[in-house]
Amino acid sequence: MRHIRPRRRSATRFVGQVAAWGVIVGVTASIAAAVAAPRLAGATPYAVLSGSMTPTYGVGALVVTRDVDPATLGVGDVVTYQLRSGEPQTATHRVVAVRQQLDGEREFITQGDANAAADPLPVRPVQIRGEVWYSVPYLGYAHTWLDPGQRGLAITVVAALLFGYAAVMLAGAARDRVRVRRAIV
Repeated sequence: MRHIRPRRRSATRFVGQVAAWGVIVGVTASIAAAVAAPRLAGATPYAVLSGSMTPTYGVGALVVTRDVDPATLGVGDVVTYQLRSGEPQTATHRVVAVRQQLDGEREFITQGDANAAADPLPVRPVQIRGEVWYSVPYLGYAHTWLDPGQRGLAITVVAALLFGYAAVMLAGAARDRVRVRRAIV
């Protein structure tokens, strides 16, 4: 029977593996935050395109909003709303005042955290797309660079690469295990 000394891992290989796992965990967490969690919860991701909410949400952040009953909103809540009712352009700002109109409908006065003054037009409940649930810094850049079809393709490619990496790691571990068994016998 031959005695085999266990191979020592080089520091470079160890650092490489730690870095690879860091990338895998980071990519997986990003996908979960940007795609899986919003889809499962019925929420909607939006990219922050201006600095009006700095430092709370910086340019390039991804804010995820979920549906909210406008009757439950109050001062301090951060909402995403249509700039003009029925149009796709949105903004994400903080509610700084709530007013009651003569017909009983509520309206919200909003303001960006970095802005010196409130927004010029009040926001009607029909314009509210949701209340901010959470945000992920810098992930909004990827959201704006890719259209919805490209996002789906990018997620598929990243998932395939992660599974491929896992398969290579498992195959390498199995190969090493076989070598050790052969050497012992």
